[in-house]
Amino acid sequence: MSNGGKDDTQVPQSSLKGEEKSSALGPGSPAAKESNAKSQDLREGGVAGWATAIGAFLVQFCTYGYTISFGVYQDFYAQTYITNETSSTIAWIGSTNAFLFEICGLLAGRMYDRGYFYHLLYGASLLQAFSIFMLSLARPDNYVQIFLAQGIASGCAVGLLYVPSMAVLSHHFDKRLAQVMTFASSGAYLGAVVHPIMLNNTLNGQLGFAKGVRASAGLISGLLLIASLLMRTRLPPSESRTNFVVAAKKCGRDSAFIFGCLGLTIFVVGFYYPLFYLQLDAVRHGLGNTFSFYSLVIMNASSFIGQLSSTVLVGYLRVPAVVTIATFCCSVILFGMIGVHTVTGVVVFGVLYGYFAGIFLALWTPVMTLLTPDLSELGVRMGIACAAMAIGGLVGPPISGALLTPAYIWWRGAVFNGIAAALGCLMFVIMRRILVRRSKDKSTLVSEPSSSVNGLGGGPSEDQS
Repeated sequence: MSNGGKDDTQVPQSSLKGEEKSSALGPGSPAAKESNAKSQDLREGGVAGWATAIGAFLVQFCTYGYTISFGVYQDFYAQTYITNETSSTIAWIGSTNAFLFEICGLLAGRMYDRGYFYHLLYGASLLQAFSIFMLSLARPDNYVQIFLAQGIASGCAVGLLYVPSMAVLSHHFDKRLAQVMTFASSGAYLGAVVHPIMLNNTLNGQLGFAKGVRASAGLISGLLLIASLLMRTRLPPSESRTNFVVAAKKCGRDSAFIFGCLGLTIFVVGFYYPLFYLQLDAVRHGLGNTFSFYSLVIMNASSFIGQLSSTVLVGYLRVPAVVTIATFCCSVILFGMIGVHTVTGVVVFGVLYGYFAGIFLALWTPVMTLLTPDLSELGVRMGIACAAMAIGGLVGPPISGALLTPAYIWWRGAVFNGIAAALGCLMFVIMRRILVRRSKDKSTLVSEPSSSVNGLGGGPSEDQS
């Protein structure tokens, strides 16, 4: 299994086991043919590969990068545009968007596995552009119009684009897959730097809400068009169709995968709190509109650096260890939000939290990849992981808004989300311990000559899954 031995920390190793798995399955089986074809024909990148990676970067910029910029809308709606609703009610717009971003990964993963990559790419890109253009038509204090356009339509589009845009990278890369995935996912935080700057200066400037949102929609439409022209598949769909029920049952017997999904669910409850409320926090503490508008930019710029630096850290500490450290640091820093009342405090908090949040965002996908012993099931497992994150993303921000109350009692949100993040970190610690134990068990099996042949047949993988 790819998460045994040293394989549990390096994503590329999973695909290097193709020939071993095919020999165990039998040379005539469809899975064996596909595995041999990939191992013999796969090149690292090439023009099409790097074009696809750049396209995936742009997709992340226009989708999840827009979702995690919702803090700008949260502040603008609460202060100006939807003043007849509470912060908790407004947060349901962003949390529903985040929920659908994750939950639609289940459908997208299944469709990707069946060869519908281009249908997802073109259709969801059109939906994302359409939903933001429709948002610009929403009237002030009309919560339902905004919820449908930004919460529902945009959330579905973002969710349908994420899994295929990341999974298709495995068609072009093997040894560099983890690094390329990190590069692509960093587009989200570059987007989370650009979008808040643009939105704050248009929504609160001369353009106003309608024209400002249309300008944002135009930018996203153009970039998604470029991404659609750049991205290409290289391998045919799997000849052996992955049965969702069978794959889900295997996930249910994989203890490391279970704790990984629990960690994603619980950690994400607290993860979105600063993304939704940091700018509003700065405004309510009277730190000035100009600085408050750039509070999210500071945090997201640090996240972008964190995502890029995660590739270096993985080379020294390996993926599960880096994710565990990042989530632990995020939980500690969330507690520190209790004392954020000044410009200096907001800057320090934004830089530190943004950096470690960026590392987490960059590496959760490689974690799911290395927890997938059979890469033909990658779409299913990523979809299940997205669904797990969806639950936390849906309930976290509204609960935080309710805890704040109309009086904005900020320490309540900090304590609740700090505890949630700490519990999520604990789940990742357990996941990592299971992977370490499997590594030792596999090393023992490999060292015994009588077990080496059976080891190539994936015996340990069955136990682990």
